[in-house]
Amino acid sequence: MNVLKPEYNMAIFAVCTYFFASIPFGLVFSKLAGIGDIRNIGSGNIGATNVLRTGNKKVAALTLIFDVLKGALPVFISSYFIPGQEFSIGFLAILSHIFPVYLKFKGGKGVATTIGVFMAWNQVFGLLVLVSWLLTAKIFKISSLSALIAAMLAPFYAYFLGMPNHGIVFVVFIALVLLYTHRENIKRILKNEESVIS
Repeated sequence: MNVLKPEYNMAIFAVCTYFFASIPFGLVFSKLAGIGDIRNIGSGNIGATNVLRTGNKKVAALTLIFDVLKGALPVFISSYFIPGQEFSIGFLAILSHIFPVYLKFKGGKGVATTIGVFMAWNQVFGLLVLVSWLLTAKIFKISSLSALIAAMLAPFYAYFLGMPNHGIVFVVFIALVLLYTHRENIKRILKNEESVIS
């Protein structure tokens, strides 16, 4: 029998989500693999794309998988313990990755974690966003541009798939957050100076 009030469950789960989704897996795996501090390599980002720039595909793949999981797992688990809060928990997981306490609130850009959250919310929705990213990356060879286009398409996918109104609002906010985290990339894209996927 659960003796805690629902708001206490939400508070406890939110704290657990934050500390889990804040874990900088790219930095952890890079150091364990002997690559060093990934923040001193390439773009300085802790995400899988920057880890891939080291040439270590296994570490990049591990980073990608765990960054996706840090978005998906909290949403899946919350559906059992605090049903009805999946959208807010997913949004929190993304913000936790971007503003991690372990790195003085300077984290990744949130793309892989967002994919994890979207897949956990709705598999078809998540797949549409992922395919949009992959197709754009295939055509333009620019990871950041792919993320931006997928983020901008996400609210339309959510709407046409019949996602609840409050869910669509969260998707819009996430798209705006990703635009913010990619603000420097946008400047480089406009100047035709953004790095391409090798």
